[in-house]
Amino acid sequence: MSDSSPILDKAINGSIETLQSLKKLRSEVARAADLVADCLTKGNKLLVCGNGGSASDAAHFATEMVVRFAKDRPAYPAICFTGDGGLLTAAGNDYGFEEIFARQVAAFGLPADVLICLTTSGKSKNVLRALEEARSRKLKTIAFLGRDGGSTIGIADVDLLVRSDSTARIQEAHELLLHVLCEIVEERLAHA
Repeated sequence: MSDSSPILDKAINGSIETLQSLKKLRSEVARAADLVADCLTKGNKLLVCGNGGSASDAAHFATEMVVRFAKDRPAYPAICFTGDGGLLTAAGNDYGFEEIFARQVAAFGLPADVLICLTTSGKSKNVLRALEEARSRKLKTIAFLGRDGGSTIGIADVDLLVRSDSTARIQEAHELLLHVLCEIVEERLAHA
């Protein structure tokens, strides 16, 4: 059996360093929480999307909102755009993969809803198109980004940029930020 300790140690140290860097995002996290809490308080909904691992994170976040995070409370409306294989493949086939999320924003997004997008590279064209469509329809937007933010940086109302070159570390940080957002919003809405 080989010794996997160096790999484990490197991953733990990298994760700690990346998670510590999130403290620099305090004001952005507060702004994101304000957008989500305001949206839900006013009876609007959350729309969430991402590709690959970020699609799974998007689904996880929507589940936490609809079911619950830490406390029993009313269901909050959140739709994950990655859950319907028929819709995704039809949109991809008829309009191209770049349009799979924008098409859903056009179908489901209303002014004052919030679109939350996740991309570890910031280069996902379908995420960029979703943000552009959301902007044209007057939705509020939050982008969970990685690396240098890519072509998506600056498009959303709030960017939560995890500066790392490791996709795994970025995904871990996005997951923590999503959980923190859930925790803040649940706490606020419990007192609303």
